[in-house]
Amino acid sequence: MDCSPSMKSESEDDLKLDLAMELETPVDSAGTAELWRKALKKVVPAVVVLRITTTRTFDTEVAGATHATGFVVDKQRGIILTNRHVVKPGPVVAEAMFVNREEILVYPLYRDPVHDFGFFWYDPRTIQFLDYEEIPLAPDAAAVGLEIRVVGNDSGEKVSILAGTLARLDRDAPHYKSTGYNDFNTFYMQAASGTKRGSSGSPVIDIYGQAVALNAGSRSSSASAFFLPLERVVRALHLLQEQKDMSLKGWTPAVISRGTLQLTFSHKGFHEIRRLGLKRDTEEMVRKASPSSETGMLVVDSVVPEGPAHKQLEPGDVLVSAEGEILTQFLKYETLLDDNVGKLITLKLDRGGTTINVTIEVQDLHSITPNMFLEVSGGVLHALSYQQARNLHFVCGIVYVAEPGYMLSCAGVPRHAIIKKMAGEEIDNLDKFISVFFKLSRGARVPLEFISHSDRHRIKSVLITIDRHEWYAPPRIYIRNDAFGLWDIYPAASKSEVALMALKADPMKAEADAVSAVNGTVKKGDNGEIAVKDESQVEAVKMGHKFKNEIFCDLPDPTIKGTLGSTSRQESGNAPVNSSSVAEYVIEPTLVMVEVHIPPLAMHDGVHLHHFSGTGVIVHHSKDLGLVAVDKNTVVISVSDVMLNFAAFPMEIPAEVVFLHPVHNYALVAYTPIALGEVGMAAVQAAVLSPDPPLRRGDFVYLVGLSRSLQATSRKSTVTNSTTALHVPATDIPRYRAMNMEVIELDIDLGHTFSGVLADEAGRVQALWGNFSAQAKYGNGTLQDYKIVRGIPIRAISEVLDVIVSGTSGGSSLLINGVKRSMPLIRVLEAELYPTLLSKARIFGLSDKWMQTLVERDNIRRQVLRVKGCLAGSRAFGVLEQGDMLLAINGQPVTCFRDVEISCEATKTGDSDALSPGTLDVTLFRQGQEINVKVGIDDRHGLGTTRMINWAGCILQEPHSAVRALGFFPEEGHGVYVAGYCHGSPAHRYRLHALRWIVEVNGKPTPTLQVFVDVTQELEHGAFVRVKTVNLNGKPRVLTVKQDLHYWPTWELRLDPATALWSRHNIKTHSN
Repeated sequence: MDCSPSMKSESEDDLKLDLAMELETPVDSAGTAELWRKALKKVVPAVVVLRITTTRTFDTEVAGATHATGFVVDKQRGIILTNRHVVKPGPVVAEAMFVNREEILVYPLYRDPVHDFGFFWYDPRTIQFLDYEEIPLAPDAAAVGLEIRVVGNDSGEKVSILAGTLARLDRDAPHYKSTGYNDFNTFYMQAASGTKRGSSGSPVIDIYGQAVALNAGSRSSSASAFFLPLERVVRALHLLQEQKDMSLKGWTPAVISRGTLQLTFSHKGFHEIRRLGLKRDTEEMVRKASPSSETGMLVVDSVVPEGPAHKQLEPGDVLVSAEGEILTQFLKYETLLDDNVGKLITLKLDRGGTTINVTIEVQDLHSITPNMFLEVSGGVLHALSYQQARNLHFVCGIVYVAEPGYMLSCAGVPRHAIIKKMAGEEIDNLDKFISVFFKLSRGARVPLEFISHSDRHRIKSVLITIDRHEWYAPPRIYIRNDAFGLWDIYPAASKSEVALMALKADPMKAEADAVSAVNGTVKKGDNGEIAVKDESQVEAVKMGHKFKNEIFCDLPDPTIKGTLGSTSRQESGNAPVNSSSVAEYVIEPTLVMVEVHIPPLAMHDGVHLHHFSGTGVIVHHSKDLGLVAVDKNTVVISVSDVMLNFAAFPMEIPAEVVFLHPVHNYALVAYTPIALGEVGMAAVQAAVLSPDPPLRRGDFVYLVGLSRSLQATSRKSTVTNSTTALHVPATDIPRYRAMNMEVIELDIDLGHTFSGVLADEAGRVQALWGNFSAQAKYGNGTLQDYKIVRGIPIRAISEVLDVIVSGTSGGSSLLINGVKRSMPLIRVLEAELYPTLLSKARIFGLSDKWMQTLVERDNIRRQVLRVKGCLAGSRAFGVLEQGDMLLAINGQPVTCFRDVEISCEATKTGDSDALSPGTLDVTLFRQGQEINVKVGIDDRHGLGTTRMINWAGCILQEPHSAVRALGFFPEEGHGVYVAGYCHGSPAHRYRLHALRWIVEVNGKPTPTLQVFVDVTQELEHGAFVRVKTVNLNGKPRVLTVKQDLHYWPTWELRLDPATALWSRHNIKTHSN
């Protein structure tokens, strides 16, 4: 992230000009004059490259990593001057590098609330090898025509020097961004020095080596650069020096008086002020009392609502005098305010030719500059600062969303929003928000009202869901501590309140456990038992209990194939007026709209979006368990918040991901039927699944799905191909893509946004009509994600469903709705296969005998399967080779993917599910020869990735299937794969990017996640870590990362099968 984004400016003729606050300086001649050489020789050693990491979004700045420039102004005390937008108003971690490549830690000391300057401090004793002097500040030396040099850095790498001449001393403060930092109530200097990104905070020196201004910004469309005058900088520096001398040890928080009236002045020429109605005698009086160089006066440009000047001053008012003294310059105005904080001052103004006098109390500027914020669910909320109140024209101190994070963004609350009401209570300040928030239980859904700055005249109302899962750390308060240059972190509530909130039950879990766990008993479910571990869990259930202990409701028995019970629409045989077909009428109560949100910090397995939605079908519905099948382009990973909207009953309830098929493009999510209530439980039905006979070309089917308004929609169609081998090309970032699948194609296309089911005339489901994620690559290198919509035969779902419901699997158990259920293990040959026509295979030398055998086996497909590649780390890897033709498995000819699946599943005999999956005897055709090999197969569960580590802000996991499908693992180890990183983290700062493996830490191999955890646990806060990585192309790289346990502790997310819940645990923090 750059130190500041590209920004905009408006000139008087309303032309919008691009500005860049970060500056880079091309290499320029250092000058030839002897005086310039002496000056630069003294100045250059005192100029430092600042590397800034903004750890959290706050106020006007966003989280990120960047570089800038600063220079030493007090060698003895260790003070570096730079820009405010470099020091940042929020938490930062910074290092300074001197010209001799000595790097030291620097800490924020002071940042002005308005003007673009700030100070870092450092320990002078840490500089051991450099002889340098501080750069004196000489604001009075600035003059039009003065030759200057800007000494900065080029992209954070080296010192560069640019020459220029001061052309103006009275330029308006540049306007960078409507929602970002902007300076005001000051003049700027201007010169054509051509500075660019990287040299923000550079000294602007004269021929004597004095700093006459501070480089602050530039216009990207020209060579103009803008410099901040140093008068207010000098005042602040002197006060800091005095406070340092008075402190016995270290630094004390800076106390620099700053006053404000919460209004903005602009300096306008006399010719324009006359048009505003200024009387001639007033102008004459002002001109006589001012220097001959004075060309204008201060005019009120804007007033912040409910500030000291609100309803007293108006835009267009011309300031004549203050406290009886003519005042036309910003410097005098600022001095007056800073010297009279908390006191009354009298202003004389001209309003349209009428003289008015007002008395206003000067407000403490620091009191409306936030120094704390709340971090909740990855979001940042704090009191609206004066900077943003001026930008957005809101009242200072109201609750401002600097970063919406997960909870708020899921509800559609944008950045820069103002929160007005939550859970029916007015939100006046941050304390009120915290108070209301901790009254809400985990998983509660409450209304929230907010105002967007871009649509300020309409209050928007949304529903927010208090985090049901432990994706994020509990809410925390950050408070700035200028004595140490850090932000202290505290729980947002007392320990008792945090414990109470933790006990408040998850609605889904409470509603499931309430059936039998209120008294701490154990009850048998469909095929397992409900286990209540301890009294705290019983208490949590009681606190969240909203239903009776037992709910009796006659429901149709769920079926995999056959007929529905007495409440089914199946028996009617006729479609009502509002349904277009019997199939639509029968299917409608089985359909749900599935909405999925994924927390940004858990974007693993190559997931490319935070939000997905699609139509699912209920495949099981009983008193204890409800299951919905949906495609994996909707439910991508198990770290998800899933909400279900039922077509048959107007209710939205949460669900949990319980199964992700490792091969086929579908997932199963579980819901709690009793959450629907008695009426809802009776209205919702499970679909009748009809895997046999399979669909064939020419069959008529009904495509039934849901619109966004939950209205069932159907269309009669014809199957054009039921055995299409789906090919999904690889994406630039490896993510799940369907392989080894045959899908169903229809003669109609309702678009990639329509999903649902394929059913016969009686409403029996024969296939899931789902989305497949894909990516297009164009010739110019651009990429575009798109969806393929095809039918998934229902057999793949019914086989797994039967195992879950009956409990016949030998796989591990998973707690679903409080009931332990045996989950299936999917036995797979981990190789990517593709079909080749027999006519093509003949060219490769396949014998006529095998041609005839394969045709007799399958006269429709007339194909042979070939190996495209094997998944790295699989038992087939190194045995099967690319281009191999699979002729037979265990003596049986194979012609399609289904044949391979049947052969793998056939190895499950008796209790073998719990044993090693064994091998297959495979007959291959390889390079003109027929050979027999034994190929190992693998067992894969349906949980997906079950553990993630967040270290130094990067997201680590075991390599997922899409990465393994690349067919490569580093020789050094492959268990630690970087899935992503967080903005503002050490991983971001030191470029520990995604899509690579970490194979060594400080020379120690890290073959697994647990070994990585063990190695990094030994490292202390602030330690530099040598990390060896290998990217997807096999290229190794060694880099160093500085561990920051204060802002970025090491933690993990882990799925516990015993509870079927993800839990978050700290592994290493600054305190342990």
